[in-house]
Amino acid sequence: MAGPGFETTASNPDKGRWFATTRWSVVLAAGSGSSPEADAALERLCRAYWYPLYAYARRKGHSPEDAQDFTQEFFSRLLSKNQLAGVDRRKGKFRSWLLGVMNHFLAHEWEKSRAQKRGGGQPTFSLDELTPEDRYRLEPADDVSPQTIFDRRWALVVLSRAAERLRAEQEASGRNTTYDCLKQFVSGDGGAPTYAEAARQLGLTEGGAKAAVHRLRQRYQELIREEIAHTVTNAAEVDEEIRYLLAVMRG
Repeated sequence: MAGPGFETTASNPDKGRWFATTRWSVVLAAGSGSSPEADAALERLCRAYWYPLYAYARRKGHSPEDAQDFTQEFFSRLLSKNQLAGVDRRKGKFRSWLLGVMNHFLAHEWEKSRAQKRGGGQPTFSLDELTPEDRYRLEPADDVSPQTIFDRRWALVVLSRAAERLRAEQEASGRNTTYDCLKQFVSGDGGAPTYAEAARQLGLTEGGAKAAVHRLRQRYQELIREEIAHTVTNAAEVDEEIRYLLAVMRG
């Protein structure tokens, strides 16, 4: 889905500018303290990764009700208490840190929280139009591990957020008709028209359609890199996470 040809950080050293202000860097900079900026950055990250953890809990064998209660309780505690003092800055990827904290909570805290009233309070996040279990029913039925399903959902979160940003940019620029015609060339989801058909629909030459697709793919890849940059601590880790994302998507 992400497509080949990602540039490396070494080929574009200006990308290092991201890491002064990316979301996870802001959170880590708060250290054992807190700040409104760090709190907001952590909440945005957690909001994006709610469903991967729900799917992880379900694949670990929890019922839909317990998995939802567990995930809500986990994020409620995560966002209300300082959890950052023990983060290893050398291994500070948000994906890895979040799953590690979640596993600790599952092993040591969940039974305590079950003694409290189920669903004690409003959900931490407002989810999309599908309930978590509606989404989980769409997961493949193959016998994959909880870690694998978490990693797949993480990868799809990155790709979907990049695609949403790309669409918003194209709509803001008045190019939504072009984007709607060419988006399947970019995502690789299948069902794309031929370049000749797309060119006819858009009133372009075939070469013009190919050039438009090339620009969209480049921008999509840039946005994927930016989404990943929000979840790591240095530029070198972006390339590592890109390679991991592609491996996950290849399955």
